[in-house]
Amino acid sequence: MVSHAKLPVPAPLEDFQREVLSLTPNWVAHFNQKHYEGEWSVLSLRSPGGKSDQIIPDQIQKGEYSNTELLDACPAIRVWLHQFQCPLLSVRLLKLRSNSIIKEHRDHELAFENGEARLHVPIFTNPYVEFYLNNNLVKMQEGECWYINANLPHRVSNLGPADRIHLVMDCVVNNWLKSVFEKGEQYFAEVNTSNETRKIIQELRLQNTEVSNRLANELENQLNEQI
Repeated sequence: MVSHAKLPVPAPLEDFQREVLSLTPNWVAHFNQKHYEGEWSVLSLRSPGGKSDQIIPDQIQKGEYSNTELLDACPAIRVWLHQFQCPLLSVRLLKLRSNSIIKEHRDHELAFENGEARLHVPIFTNPYVEFYLNNNLVKMQEGECWYINANLPHRVSNLGPADRIHLVMDCVVNNWLKSVFEKGEQYFAEVNTSNETRKIIQELRLQNTEVSNRLANELENQLNEQI
């Protein structure tokens, strides 16, 4: 299982920084407030229905993924995204304010092996940002493009003097993206699938929503079939 990977698709950093600084709309607080302390906020560049105030990155509320007016205001980012010859789902800017932390959590099924890859491009960061994935420190520099297996436990702290802003894209895995991964620097994690699945089921049960309970039931059925 790939835990993370540095991909050979660097971004034009100065153009990205200039465009992000030029955006004037208010950042929207991240919807999963139990997972952070301080300020973690979002701007949607691509979302279900093409709405900039739709910060949930999946299609629970339905609607095809399309660009928002904020992406239209960022031509350098839009041109850079155009090189991705795979379906793009959600594209967001995520800001972790100085002296804020994201608690350890997992994003269910969001992994390359499951057909969906989350990519990060640090646009603004600092030496005091620490991103831990599966208890390993991942050092991402500005302008680099990284895959993060968000299905693994991960946490972030920004104890530096400046805000951290990442461009975060969710991509459908296809042959083109597989070829990009093959050219990148891949790092692997050994995971006990059964134990990891049980942890996911427990987390879904704690959410106790119609969607989370349905997913938990499906995972339990899959696990029982393997026994």
